Amino acid sequence: MQEYQIKRGYTKDLAESMVQGLRDQFGTEPVTSENGHYTVTYGALQRLEVWSGAGGKTLIVDTEADKDADDETIIDTNRRFRNYLQQVTGYTAKERAKKAKKLTE
Repeated sequence: MQEYQIKRGYTKDLAESMVQGLRDQFGTEPVTSENGHYTVTYGALQRLEVWSGAGGKTLIVDTEADKDADDETIIDTNRRFRNYLQQVTGYTAKERAKKAKKLTE
């Protein structure tokens, strides 16, 4: 499970952008649970589950990988996942890595 900070200005529409991002990047309608979690299955991900963190200021992501996926599927899935995170959080992969490094220091 991983928690990502949301860029200022992106938090207001987080609930909508979480769902729309899944539709846009993975081309599928997410399954909604009563506790506000959204789940999709795509490519090398047997399960991608997202929900908003405390105060709606973070995105929490839990994944389960398909260990039998081929390299091409893994690459495509990773690209879509990175695009999803950028669409929802407003941060590029480089910015997310910098923030994560800062938190561990």
